[in-house]
Amino acid sequence: VQLQASGGGLVQAGGYLRLSCAASGRTFSIYGMGWFRQAPGKEREFIAAISRSGGMTYYADSVKGRFTISRDNAKNAVTLQMNSLKPEDTAIYHCAAVRTGWDNVIVREHEYDYWGQGTQVTVSS
Repeated sequence: VQLQASGGGLVQAGGYLRLSCAASGRTFSIYGMGWFRQAPGKEREFIAAISRSGGMTYYADSVKGRFTISRDNAKNAVTLQMNSLKPEDTAIYHCAAVRTGWDNVIVREHEYDYWGQGTQVTVSS
C-alpha cells in the first residue's frame, strides 16, 4: 500500500489543523493505521493509532484530548484532527500502515510496514 499524507502547514498556538492520509489499493480495511511525528533533533514518536474497523483508537499522552484519529475505509483514508496546537507539536507528521490479523491498535513503530512521506506541521507561539 502507498500512503500520501497532506494537510500540514503553519498555525498559531491554540489553532487547529486536519491531516489526511490517502492510501492506495483495494484492501485498506485490513490495515491498522497510525500517525507518528519527528521533531528536529528528536526521534520519531508515536502519536495515535486506529484499528482496521475504526472501532479502537489509542493516543500518546502528549496529544490525548487534543487530537482525534479517524478513518473512512470506503475512501481509503485516515485523518488526524489536531486541536489546541502547541509549539511543541511542531514536527513532520507521518502516517503508517500495518497489516493486522485482527482488529487492534499498533503503537510500536517497528511493527508498521508502510510509511508515507510526511507533512510538516509548524506551530508558532
